[in-house]
Amino acid sequence: MRKIGLLSDTHGYWDDKYRKYFADCDEIWHAGDIGSDELAARLAAICPLRAVYGNIDGQNLRLEYPKIAHFQIEQVRVMMTHIGGYPGRYNPEIRKELFDTRPQLFIAGHSHILKVAFDPTLSCLYMNPGAAGKSGFHLKRTLLRFNIDGDKIKDLEVIELGNR
Repeated sequence: MRKIGLLSDTHGYWDDKYRKYFADCDEIWHAGDIGSDELAARLAAICPLRAVYGNIDGQNLRLEYPKIAHFQIEQVRVMMTHIGGYPGRYNPEIRKELFDTRPQLFIAGHSHILKVAFDPTLSCLYMNPGAAGKSGFHLKRTLLRFNIDGDKIKDLEVIELGNR
């Protein structure tokens, strides 16, 4: 079993609560708009970091992290990108790749809106952790934690970090 901490749209904003909520995680996943090399390094100091770059991320982060990441944890195939859209309205730039690869878990950021939904068309769980940073229009800062156990995604927790 692997415990995953998921966040997005930090825009360079560090909160000590990241350390608190991710301390017992096996990995941290960041769905883009990291905002700074320093923030990525601080997250990676907690536990291994997987990330994709977002539209506000500069050249250093774009060289370090991909636009789209495909990987497998236990028996779950994962696809993660920043601007992914959501079930029924996927971003046209990634739609073909999403339907060709058919991950069991698709993760996106960008919208600053927390959303978890099952897409029956793809037989895929969709997750957007909302925004953990302070830049944007969102009212609450959020992140997610969950476990991957074999081929199961379970024990999902929505964590509110406070107001923007």
